[in-house]
Amino acid sequence: MRKTTYLLVIAFMFSSSILLIGQSSDEEIAIKLLTTKTQFEAGLGINLQFSTSNNSQPILYCSNSYGTILIEPSIENKTLNYKIPENIANRSGLINWKLLANDNTLSGKFYINPKQVANTMETYIGPPSIEAGGLDYTMLVVIPTDIYGNALKDSTEVEVKHQFLSSEYRNMVRMHNLIAYKNLYSETKTGRMLVSSETLGKNSKEFVIDVQPAIPTNFNISFKQNHNYADGNQITTLLSSIIRDKNGNIVSDGTLVDFFITNRDKNILRTSAPTINGIAMAKTVHPDYEDIWKIKAYIEGMAESDIITINFRQIIKGYDVVFSNNNRTITVGPLQSFMDQMIPDGLQIKLHIYKDDTKIDMILKESFEGFTTFKLNPNEIPSDSYNMMIEVAKIEKTFKHVKL
Repeated sequence: MRKTTYLLVIAFMFSSSILLIGQSSDEEIAIKLLTTKTQFEAGLGINLQFSTSNNSQPILYCSNSYGTILIEPSIENKTLNYKIPENIANRSGLINWKLLANDNTLSGKFYINPKQVANTMETYIGPPSIEAGGLDYTMLVVIPTDIYGNALKDSTEVEVKHQFLSSEYRNMVRMHNLIAYKNLYSETKTGRMLVSSETLGKNSKEFVIDVQPAIPTNFNISFKQNHNYADGNQITTLLSSIIRDKNGNIVSDGTLVDFFITNRDKNILRTSAPTINGIAMAKTVHPDYEDIWKIKAYIEGMAESDIITINFRQIIKGYDVVFSNNNRTITVGPLQSFMDQMIPDGLQIKLHIYKDDTKIDMILKESFEGFTTFKLNPNEIPSDSYNMMIEVAKIEKTFKHVKL
C-alpha cells in the first residue's frame, strides 16, 4: 500500500512537469508580428505591433547606421505597440529589429524611404577654373535632401543647366548612391560658364566656372628703341607678339614671359614681363659699350620665341686723362656722346692700379656732367711707382710708371 501511494505521487509530479513544459512552449510562440509593412516614409511615424496571449512586455531592440536603441512597448487589448522614436523614424535607411523575449527569436527589418520632396539642394562644383579645348571639365555634384536631411531616393531626376557664351544646355541625370553628378566639359573658346541644377521644383544657386586659355604656343618677339647707341642710358623695349593657345585664345593676363639676352662675351642677362592682352613688354637699359645682343624669350615649360639680334654702336670714341696733385688726382673726360653732347650721368669708369704685374686695387666710379675724378689716398696707396689703366666703355688707356 505504501509502495502504491509512492508511485502515484511520482506519476502526478511527472504529469505536472509535462503540463508546465507545454505552457512554456505556448508562451514562446504567443507573441506574433501584426505589422506587415516593410517600407515607410520618413516623418510619418512608425508603430510596430505584436499580438500577445499574456501580459509580458519584452523590449524591442532596433539598430541602424546611426546607432541602436531599446524601445519599451505599450499594451492595449493584448496588442504590443512599439513606437519608433523620431530620431530614427525620420532617418532614411535600413532598420534591423529584434524582440528581446525569453528564448524568443522574433526579428526582422524594414526600410525608411526619404520624403520625396526636395527641401534643400546641397551642391558642389569644382575645379572653379578649367582649360579651354574640350578636354578639361568641371564636375557638378548635387545632393537634394528632404526636410529631415535625407538624400532623395535613387533614380530621382536632377536637371543640370549651364550657359556658356550664347549657348544654353540642359541635361537630365539621375541620383545614384545618394548623389547626382555631371561632368561639364569646356569648349574651344574662353569665357564664363554659369551652372545651376533643379529637382522636383527646387533650384540650386548659380555657380560660375572660368574657362581659361590652354597652354601658350610659340610666339615671336621684336624690339623698339630711340637709337642703337651704346650710351648706358637709353631704354630698349622688348615686345612679344600676341601670345595665343592652340585654339586661338589670347593667353591669360599675367602670363610671365622671360627674355634672355646673350651678349658678345657670352654673358646672359634676363628681364621679365607679364602679358597684358596677350602681349609682354619688357624694358632693358642699353649697354655702355659696343655690343651685339641675341635675345630669346620663354614661357617656362610651355612656349618659346624666335631669336632676334640687336646691334649697339660705340658712342665714345676717345677721352682725355689728366693727372694732377702729384698724380694723386686723376680726371677723366670730357666724355661725349654721338652728337658731341656730354654723356648722361652714371657711366661707369674703372681705374686699375698695378704694382709691377700684380693688381693691387680697382676703383669704380660713375661719371657726372661728363667727367670723373679719382683721388688716391696716401694711406691706401702709398707713394711708389705704379702702372695704371683707365677703362671707359671698353676703351682702355694704360699709363706706365706713374709715380705717387
